[in-house]
Amino acid sequence: MRRRWKSWHLRKRRPASNYAPRRPPGVITMLIAQLLVYSLFAVLVGRMWYLQVPMNDHYRDLAVANHSQKLIVPATRGQILDASGRPLVRNRTELVVSADYHALQAQKDNGAAVLRKVAKVLEESEEELRKRVRLCGPEVSRPCWPGSPYQPVTLAEGVEPKVALQILERQEDFPGITAQQHAVREYPHGERAAQVLGYLQPVTQEELEAREELRVQFSGVDHVGRDGLEAEYDSQLRGNAGVRTLGVNSKGRIIGVLDETSPQPGMHLVTHLDERVQAVTEKALKRGMKRARTLGRGYVADSAAAVVLNIRNGGVIAMASMPTYDPEVWNGGIDQDDYDRMLSKDAGEPLISRALQGQYPPGSTFKVSSLSAAVRNGASLNGTYSCPGSISVGNRSFSNYAGKGHGSISLHRAIVVSCNTVFYKFGYDMWREDGGVEGTKNPKEVMANTARDFGFDEPTGIDLPNESSGRIPDRQWKREFWQATREQKCKRAKTGYPEVDNPSRAAYLKKLAREHCEIGYQWRAGEAVNFAIGQGDVLVTPLQLANAYAAIANDGTQYEPRVGKAFVSADGKQTKEIPPKKAGELNVDDRTLKYLQKALTQVPKKGTAAGAFDGFPQDEVSIAGKTGSATIVGKKTTSWFASYAPADDPQFAVVVLVSQGGTGGTTSAPIAREIYEGIYGFAPSEGGDEEDGEGGTKKVEPALPGGKPPSELPEIRPDGIIAASGE
Repeated sequence: MRRRWKSWHLRKRRPASNYAPRRPPGVITMLIAQLLVYSLFAVLVGRMWYLQVPMNDHYRDLAVANHSQKLIVPATRGQILDASGRPLVRNRTELVVSADYHALQAQKDNGAAVLRKVAKVLEESEEELRKRVRLCGPEVSRPCWPGSPYQPVTLAEGVEPKVALQILERQEDFPGITAQQHAVREYPHGERAAQVLGYLQPVTQEELEAREELRVQFSGVDHVGRDGLEAEYDSQLRGNAGVRTLGVNSKGRIIGVLDETSPQPGMHLVTHLDERVQAVTEKALKRGMKRARTLGRGYVADSAAAVVLNIRNGGVIAMASMPTYDPEVWNGGIDQDDYDRMLSKDAGEPLISRALQGQYPPGSTFKVSSLSAAVRNGASLNGTYSCPGSISVGNRSFSNYAGKGHGSISLHRAIVVSCNTVFYKFGYDMWREDGGVEGTKNPKEVMANTARDFGFDEPTGIDLPNESSGRIPDRQWKREFWQATREQKCKRAKTGYPEVDNPSRAAYLKKLAREHCEIGYQWRAGEAVNFAIGQGDVLVTPLQLANAYAAIANDGTQYEPRVGKAFVSADGKQTKEIPPKKAGELNVDDRTLKYLQKALTQVPKKGTAAGAFDGFPQDEVSIAGKTGSATIVGKKTTSWFASYAPADDPQFAVVVLVSQGGTGGTTSAPIAREIYEGIYGFAPSEGGDEEDGEGGTKKVEPALPGGKPPSELPEIRPDGIIAASGE
């Protein structure tokens, strides 16, 4: 035993270099486990930091999205002002009774009892209110609620204050029902410039799909411009909607406002329109139409239009169309009867703007284009031309007005007395040069091409929707028209017109149908000579004609007409002008333009408009213009007068049209005179006849002081008050 202990003792004392102790296996395992725990803890801490710091906004938005509802708050729509700042369209507030959709649904009877009480207070049908509260959908017919269920559902608009107070003061009896103010469009001048201004209507599904900005900002109760300036400048007038984020619980009830961005009001649109000139123009049109109906000869004066342009920049100072309507009819929704009436021909289709959508033969006002074409084709401005009472083309006779001849005259005289036969000859000669009925391979079509140079046959580019292009016919157009209508006409050539009561009229129509079926592609001599005096298939709009005469007045420069002049913010701090846009130059030499200008100046003094302007102070404001009397098959004569003034320093172009209103000198020229009198501040003197617009004049307050439109924009103060100039 001693030996064994000794040997062990000796082993313990051996040098370290010869002996290494072993660690127990459990210690190593423990160290590895600790390292793993620390690593996992570090990963967990890092992940928590990542989720709570870098990803905080992301997950907060997800959480909010699951428990919130974004409510679009519409912006206040901008006003439409005239050039001096007078409101043409503004906003007014009215009381609206609304329902909280979710509050009604939370009631035991889904709100039936409270709707019954509301119907009694409003004196409305309970069933009608039930329908208005329904959410629109594919299987839900109108009326229904097209907006978000988180928006107040409109039950009634334009509510009387005493009615609204019954609801507000007895909220315990009307749970979920509120009465509040709501902005609607107001037209302080009623019917004035209705077709130019346009109107608003609720957003349709098609518009939402087509316009991204509507989808982004759609509140469910939005309205959009449906016509006129409201449609053309809808996005600028609309402004930027606000967004209110509402906290919503699992039952859909609102528990608070999480976030809110205020709406930005729309920009005010300052126009070139002058409210006073517009009023003068519309009054003159109404009076002129009334006078035309008293002339006899069956003139019905069923519609009319007038345009006043600023020659120097294309600004539209006035644009009137008759019959017209009050755009207030659209507020609160239009009923079917009113809508049908405004589309009815019996009511004169007041929705249509005759100024830019109506298309009519221009009659002798078109001779400025025909004279330019004749000179381009070789006619001499210094020559003399025969003006017999009539000429024969083929087997037809084409006459002057009343068959009166003027002997050998200059082109200047041909314009002043409006000699048709001189222009018939020009049209016939050019038709023959282009190959007559058969035509040449490359006809020059000087008449048609010159008319297009004047801006006819295409829209002017005005900043209003739905402008018509008019029509300038030529050989190519005739063939295309024949191809498009041949099948129908050939059928009529066989069946005739049994629905026409007059036998002779029916036989005549059947004959025309047979001719069209067989040779309707031919451009014939009669069509060519009629073209030369603005008759037949030639169609223009009053706006196109005004733009053409404006180009003559300013030595050939053509502008795109503009109604909009500038945008101004609601606080007046931001402005954005809408600059004039040149459309080009007339392809007419300067000598011809000067010749036309001199001839047009004599028409109201010694020519066909002299009677209308008798006694007008042309020594102060000289008028240049041209009368026109156009015939349409089956209708009475349509009256035209196209003009500009002052002749020696042109500022305004004025064109007047009265459909089925008589001759230009008898009906339209007196209307134009009344417009000029209003602009410059002339009125019939005691010896003059206020009804017929003729006789001497006296000075009164002009619609445009100084005879010029305002050059500066109206002042809009920081508090939103508009300081109209000249008031």
